[in-house]
Amino acid sequence: QVQLVESGGGLVQAGGSLRLSCAASGTVFSIYAVGWYRQAPGKQRDWVASISASGTRTYADSVKGRFAISRDNAKKMVYLQMNSLKPEDTAVYYCHILNSWGQGTQVTVSS
Repeated sequence: QVQLVESGGGLVQAGGSLRLSCAASGTVFSIYAVGWYRQAPGKQRDWVASISASGTRTYADSVKGRFAISRDNAKKMVYLQMNSLKPEDTAVYYCHILNSWGQGTQVTVSS
């Protein structure tokens, strides 16, 4: 069983930045890929970014060039640096590893 706890969300103006964090416990963290997803009200949960065990990063087209995913295996942490935020980035952001999800952290971008 993997436990994930996200933090770092909040309210920010368009063009601003936020850094989300995801703390993992209960697994050998370093050997698994980790992903960030987001879900806006009334919409499905969408993939945002992933980082593999070897550090390969992939991004959804909607965030490419603005968001950056990283990981610290020693601390069992994954981060999502979000820059140039837009109102359409407003959503609850979740991290995901194996079959586990965190509780999510709310990001609200005002115009």
